[in-house]
Amino acid sequence: MRRSTGAARPSAVTTTLSAYIARAARRPLPREVAERARLHLLDTLAAMVSGAALLPGRRATRWIGLQGGTPEATVAGSGLRTSAVNAALANGMLAHADETDDAYYLALVHPGCAVVPAALAMAERERSSGRALLRAVALGYDVCARISKGLGIERFRSAGHSTHSFGGTFGAAAAAGALAGLDERQARHLLSYTAQQASGLSCWARDTEHIEKAFDFGGMPARNGVTAASMVAAGFTGVDDVFGGDRGFLHAFADFAQPRELIAGLGERYDILQTAIKRWPVGYPIQAPLDALCELMTRYRIGAREVEHIRIVVDEQGARTVSGRTMADINLQHLVAVMLLDGDISFEASHDPARVRDPAVLALRERVSLEGSAALSRARTTQAIVELRLSRPGRPVVRHHTRAVLGSATRPMQRADLERKCLPLLAPTLGTRRARALIDAAWDIERMPDVRALARLLAPSR
Repeated sequence: MRRSTGAARPSAVTTTLSAYIARAARRPLPREVAERARLHLLDTLAAMVSGAALLPGRRATRWIGLQGGTPEATVAGSGLRTSAVNAALANGMLAHADETDDAYYLALVHPGCAVVPAALAMAERERSSGRALLRAVALGYDVCARISKGLGIERFRSAGHSTHSFGGTFGAAAAAGALAGLDERQARHLLSYTAQQASGLSCWARDTEHIEKAFDFGGMPARNGVTAASMVAAGFTGVDDVFGGDRGFLHAFADFAQPRELIAGLGERYDILQTAIKRWPVGYPIQAPLDALCELMTRYRIGAREVEHIRIVVDEQGARTVSGRTMADINLQHLVAVMLLDGDISFEASHDPARVRDPAVLALRERVSLEGSAALSRARTTQAIVELRLSRPGRPVVRHHTRAVLGSATRPMQRADLERKCLPLLAPTLGTRRARALIDAAWDIERMPDVRALARLLAPSR
């Protein structure tokens, strides 16, 4: 058999990453990392199930249903079973059908919506254990974040590329490859097939219905990752060192590349610990402003009628991302107005098209001013300052500075916090009993001998 050619000695980046991928399913996780992986697994499953009812999710499920395919894996929120590649695409789109999924803001990636669907699809196909699934998920988060860091994050995005799809594609491939049982040389070929598929433009920000965005962030990366893993597992060979040498991945992106970032602290520093779970089903840059607003409303018993002006300060990138956007769940001014009127932000409220035209909401939106701060851009946590000018006598201005929002790396959610978020997302589709069973299964995932038992809980009870 003619073997593929490439560099005689693969680069340190490629050899380190391929070895890490090949051993991941057998490598025990530190206790804290395993616990966070359980939380992010459940959080993404809840995003998938709740996303099934939204427009991007409905379109994805319908389209995949027309494709057929060997019944290897489950599409969440439906009774549909299809090939692992198709299921990964559909579930990736479901997971990012709105803004419920997790985010690693400082790396500009949404790991969960790409990594978890890919890992789940391959785990179902391979009949993997829950422990192997959890380890693969943690691996995927590591690789996803490191690819974005290794490409320069904001510099790469500012040039028009999408950190979300590039990072997600490699993270999904790593997770799927580990579950497919690839050895080190196969993992090198996995990285090559992944690099050939890596693509994405940051013009996704112009999407107005969240459909293409769901594909770019979740569906495409998950599909590409499972495609690369399943092809290599089937015997496809390829380039032994896609990261090193002339015309390789890092050569193509030499203007941005920081190769050491791809492997720095690998196996010692786990990026899943730096990934935030959202408290509210809205864009991540809006989490801290809502946290600050919620704190002020609770502390001073503030109602919408007495608010004359709302001044909000966030980091500069966040301000550009969420100011006046067409999509309601990433429009800061809209969501601030809804919270002032409702006292909270529910999944239903953030997706209600009638609220976008509500005169009361529109009137409050006009009172919101948003500023980007260079100082907050330099902070290592996602922060926000909210000031309210009130009509009441004696305390005309109140202010709160949120330095760590619930769900962030420095203030992580606990199981009870996540259950409060996930149960309302799961129950409308699955029913309360099955939703509760899914939550319990996630907490006990490491005892599960075959992940297909978890996947069965993603379909509505008949």
